[in-house]
Amino acid sequence: MQLSIVIVNYNVQHFLQQCLQSVFKSGRELDMEVFVVDNHSVDGSVEMVKEKFPGVKLIANRENLGFSKANNQAIRQAKGKYVLLLNPDTVVEDDTLPKVVAFMDDHPDAGALGVKMLDGQGRFLPESKRGLPTPGVAFSKIFGLSALFPKSKIFGKYHLGYLDKEHTHQVEVLSGAFMLLRKEVLEKTGLLDESFFMYGEDIDISHRIVKAGYKNYYYPGTRIIHYKGESTKKSSVNYVLVFYNAMIIFARKHFSQKNARAFSFLINLAIYFRALIAILARFFRRIFWPAADAGLIYGGFFYLKNYWGHQIFAAESTYYPPEFMGFFVPAYILFWLSATYISGGYDKPVSLFRLVRGIGIGTIAILVIYALLPIEYRFSRALILLGSVWALFAMIITRTFYTLIKHKTLHLSAPENKRVLIAGDGKEAARILQMLRQSGNTSFIGLVSFKENKPGTNGYLGNAKDIREIIDIYRINEVIFCAGDIPSQTIISHMSELQSEQVHFKIAPPESLFIIGSNSIDTFGDLFTINVNAINLPSNKRNKRFFDIALSVLLIVTLPLHLVFQKHRLGFLKNLFKVLTGKRSWIGYHQTGKQSQLPPLRKGVLSPGDLIRNKHLKEDTLDNLNSLYAKDYKLETDLRICYTRYRELGRKTV
Repeated sequence: MQLSIVIVNYNVQHFLQQCLQSVFKSGRELDMEVFVVDNHSVDGSVEMVKEKFPGVKLIANRENLGFSKANNQAIRQAKGKYVLLLNPDTVVEDDTLPKVVAFMDDHPDAGALGVKMLDGQGRFLPESKRGLPTPGVAFSKIFGLSALFPKSKIFGKYHLGYLDKEHTHQVEVLSGAFMLLRKEVLEKTGLLDESFFMYGEDIDISHRIVKAGYKNYYYPGTRIIHYKGESTKKSSVNYVLVFYNAMIIFARKHFSQKNARAFSFLINLAIYFRALIAILARFFRRIFWPAADAGLIYGGFFYLKNYWGHQIFAAESTYYPPEFMGFFVPAYILFWLSATYISGGYDKPVSLFRLVRGIGIGTIAILVIYALLPIEYRFSRALILLGSVWALFAMIITRTFYTLIKHKTLHLSAPENKRVLIAGDGKEAARILQMLRQSGNTSFIGLVSFKENKPGTNGYLGNAKDIREIIDIYRINEVIFCAGDIPSQTIISHMSELQSEQVHFKIAPPESLFIIGSNSIDTFGDLFTINVNAINLPSNKRNKRFFDIALSVLLIVTLPLHLVFQKHRLGFLKNLFKVLTGKRSWIGYHQTGKQSQLPPLRKGVLSPGDLIRNKHLKEDTLDNLNSLYAKDYKLETDLRICYTRYRELGRKTV
């Protein structure tokens, strides 16, 4: 057997499906076997592999064993002359596998091979080729010298930036995202070191291969897409800790005691420095706009208070007592900011409607409470109204200024529809178009044919050779490639050529109800299925939690009335407590076993199936109702379910 391919998967079902489709297409002429080792995914990956790829040798672990152990499970069973370690978030070109096998056959000194990797936007990933992370290399990397001087032979050794990415080179370290290994070399060097849970194992095996007298080759004669580009991981505290601790393990294993101590010192310094930066960056990103809004609103109240006191009442500056600015104004601001948050005013992109709605709701809540206060604490209703106008004005001005600086244009409204170009032909292009129309928030512009002659059918704007001109003329901002019609290398070539056009690229795998277009598997927003108002949108998750709390508070306030009508009174009280504390939701999926494939929700007291009275529903029907609920979420649906099954709010979780 020529080739054994090992793919370790963990909760990336859609990426895995696309990866396997590209693998089988690329290796159709090879004598090969494919292993998928699943590290206890809960997203339906195992079921998908069994259903769509029965030829895959599936190893389904009952726990997450980590990258090294999972790979070794399959390597021990592998029969191929070569073993390819491949990440599930990759797409290989149609000729990638035969090309790399041929290269290894022609280079008996090659112990391992890596290829040119591009991210989801067609940009070259520098981790395609790397140098050994010695203390000096680590110092340059940690303190940014490698980024400042990427082509320097002194400071640029981490990513070997001084080596031409378009030529084949011997390198010290290859990426575990695509690493082709000679099986006989693995038998000499040993398998992956299982003390590396994640990260670092590729550096370790690369180094051991070189020490055994073989060579590692970077081969740009073929390319792959690797969605999880290194730049997407830097902000994660967990990544910083796991990656740099892996580097310490490597240093202790391969360096002298003196160098290992120096390396460990640098790494520990980097861990604390990078972790601190990541935590601070995340904290400031989250509080920046609320803090800026609060400061501006509070500052505006100083002027409003003095103006209102002097001009309207001709009073001294002491007309308002100290507690007005010390307690009441901060309380007003808290109401406005909270209502703006609930209304989605801090979501991206900025929406004028959500800002107005948030300030309006906050103002109404303040005025209602104001009317209930003792007379000595009711300072001025007009000042509250003036403050609300200032709050809205301040929010609009700051966001307008920020938007103009960042984007040079102003979009202070609902998000613009994407201007989409579909690259494909025939039925597949029509299928993708139908998906887009069902998903909403998309402005379809036209199609591009990859046949020699442009079809006469309406909707086709030109051929593949015209794609750059079409993007410019029609101001396209998103291109979707139909993988069923277009070879992978053609897709990757166009992505690479058009990367300077500020266009987002997506790939629609054949016969699939999803489109992949994220630069990173951590950026789930660019991976979408047919949906109208998916429940995993931040605004819907917030609204659903708000509904749970609001309904629970209302039921508690009027508790004696409800206890009379509830079938399970004790259960009703328990459910109130569980929903308020976030352990349960009033509405969740019916537990059928397949709900793990949908966006996660808290277990519910009721389910979408409860809308249908007096019928015993089949499991398939309940699955469909769960799916519809997740894809098109509305607060009215939760309200209708609770109203329909009002007397059963005390039952056990569905």
